[in-house]
Amino acid sequence: MGFVVSAVLPALADKITIKDVTGRSVEVSAPVNHMILGEGRQIYFLAALDKEAPFEHVVGWRDDLPKADPESYQAYLAKYPDIAKLPTFGGMKDGTFDVEQAVALKPDVILMNVDAKTATEEAGYIEKLAKVGIPLVYIDFREKPMENTEPSMRIMGQLMGKEAVAEDFIKFRVDSIKRVTDVLEKNNPAKPVVFVERAGGYSDDCCMSFGDENFGKMVEIAGGKNMAKDIIPGTFGTVNPEQIIASNPDQIIITGGNWDKYVPGGAWVGVGYGADLKEAHRKLEALTKRPAFTDVKAVEDKNVHAIWHQFYNNPYQFVAIQEIAKWLHPDLFADLDPEATFKELHARFLPLEYKPGYFVSLKDDQ
Repeated sequence: MGFVVSAVLPALADKITIKDVTGRSVEVSAPVNHMILGEGRQIYFLAALDKEAPFEHVVGWRDDLPKADPESYQAYLAKYPDIAKLPTFGGMKDGTFDVEQAVALKPDVILMNVDAKTATEEAGYIEKLAKVGIPLVYIDFREKPMENTEPSMRIMGQLMGKEAVAEDFIKFRVDSIKRVTDVLEKNNPAKPVVFVERAGGYSDDCCMSFGDENFGKMVEIAGGKNMAKDIIPGTFGTVNPEQIIASNPDQIIITGGNWDKYVPGGAWVGVGYGADLKEAHRKLEALTKRPAFTDVKAVEDKNVHAIWHQFYNNPYQFVAIQEIAKWLHPDLFADLDPEATFKELHARFLPLEYKPGYFVSLKDDQ
């Protein structure tokens, strides 16, 4: 697979005005022929919109995917070996993004996550890029994903000339979430208190969590009460061990992934694409021995689960919502199969074959 684009394609591009998730109006030539991904994990949704050739128009990307999600990276690399040659960038937030390198690649657009907005503006990148005619478009799957996933997918659809695929994906997402919310509306069950620990075991500190967005909002949609909702004012924050013990949650959900490149041999739970669930189960159990979980109801009842961290940063969150709903309300959702939903997502939209490994629970037989 090459990255050479036919010389006739630029003539087919039209100038369109896109409103990005921050409300900025941005003029872009679309469909775009060359794009830079401000985060490597943006391939999660780029692939969903262009199943046949997801990297065809990518001329550079941030270097995070091999570190944050090595299994997915290896799967894409096996199918598209040329991605090993793609120029890589550091992050906007940590100041290692090379704007001169970006300009040299002559992209039609740079896609940036909204959480890099402050750093991008402080560095004056938008003005520098505008001088050489390169537009920057903000999308968001992390800060307010339950609000911004659909507009972000539509923006991507416009940029790539894949509006119909974007609408198909959005419908699949909406229908998948309704399979949870319709049942909850009809039955109105009691809401268990849920503590979501962000990246448990990544460091010795305890405990990162979510306010009223991202996994915190997913818990609420799935019929739970997010323990940290009133403690954390924004999307991300921390709660102290005493708050967890005092709240005595009914359920604990820990986000995990294979972070060996960041924290070699760490206590994190390595769930993800094709993960070893026996090992994940062992590590999940080890995390329950920490002081923050002393005598907590969820641990005593084995209602402790691990879920793929990257659901917090891609448009597949509806799979996570289904799985969380099954954990919180097993009787109500006995017939719901999140694994089947994820398989269907892969079959319909993604270039990779599905591999299980995204969820594990202390109640699972290993």
